[in-house]
Amino acid sequence: MFKLSDLSYKNQRKIIIFTFSLLPVVLLFTFAYLPVFNMFHYSFTDWNGFSKEKEWVGLENYKSIFTNPEYFVVFKVSVYYFFATFVQMGLALYFATILSFNVKFKNLFKGILFFPYLLNGVAIGFMFMIFFRPEGTFDTILGMLGLGSLVQHWLGNPDIINISLAGTSVWRYMGFNFIIFLGAISSIPNEIYEAAEMDGANRWHQFRYIILPSISRMVQLNIILAISGTISAFEIPFIMTGGANGSKTFVIQTVDLAFKYGKVGLASAMAVVLLFIVIVVTVVQRLAFKEER
Repeated sequence: MFKLSDLSYKNQRKIIIFTFSLLPVVLLFTFAYLPVFNMFHYSFTDWNGFSKEKEWVGLENYKSIFTNPEYFVVFKVSVYYFFATFVQMGLALYFATILSFNVKFKNLFKGILFFPYLLNGVAIGFMFMIFFRPEGTFDTILGMLGLGSLVQHWLGNPDIINISLAGTSVWRYMGFNFIIFLGAISSIPNEIYEAAEMDGANRWHQFRYIILPSISRMVQLNIILAISGTISAFEIPFIMTGGANGSKTFVIQTVDLAFKYGKVGLASAMAVVLLFIVIVVTVVQRLAFKEER
């Protein structure tokens, strides 16, 4: 009869490691890798998600994504979120720089700026639906400031709806970038600031020649992550508009194609394109950091 004790310590260790790793690996393959493999397969077919038969169409789904204006237009919506990311990072860097110095109520301001990131995306979507609705909070504020002539249907006008949604995204995610920048700035030794002040450097000089070079890697990281984040925007536009009035993003388009119109093959192709974009961004990020080292 085989006994584990008859084996050497090295073999016993291998068997124990294999046994304890087997279940997590099986679950990972079943719920992560296998769906990805199936997604690649579906992307080359015309399938509605229900029938047993899948018609092989080759690269037709990928051609439709980049040539059909109905599907390609969602990339234009991502441009709004892309530019909003730079506004978001600029504000985050500005507040992180100010609060890195001695400021009254510094901890209070830190909490206020980071608090939006702690909220659930669905809750934020409903909050800003009320904020932007006709005669809602935003319109009331504009009226109090004597700017009533600027009042519009913020979520109904196709010309400004994506600006409103991108602004909501800035409010939500600025706190995350703020904390990252603040942590990076806080790691700079105080002796450097003291030496700079002795040489006559003001706050602007300290930011330009000390802070910005010291956190350049964090800035690059956030910019690279912003590229993938703009393509994958989903929660806020889906809750607030459902993709109506020209606010449909790449992910909303993918979900609608799969579950509303039964075009699982085409939706899978869009998911593959998104996965490819994320992989490219990750590779660029690693190469950029490797060069800096």
